[in-house]
Amino acid sequence: MTHREAYRVMLQGYPDVLNIEQMCEILKISTKTGYRLLKDGQIQNLKIGRSYRIPKAHLVAYLMKFAPSIVQA
Repeated sequence: MTHREAYRVMLQGYPDVLNIEQMCEILKISTKTGYRLLKDGQIQNLKIGRSYRIPKAHLVAYLMKFAPSIVQA
């Protein structure tokens, strides 16, 4: 599966840009852990005012780091 296919198939029920709560729901982590991932730069994000926005493509890229065998060359 390519990155493009993974993006299209994974997380279909979510918008293209996620908020922190949606990201944490997907990853099944606490918001405290979610904020730490964002602040440490492990997941690329946009900070708009006091809110974080996470493009779904960046979350898929983060997930692919842990499952590279899913992506074929």
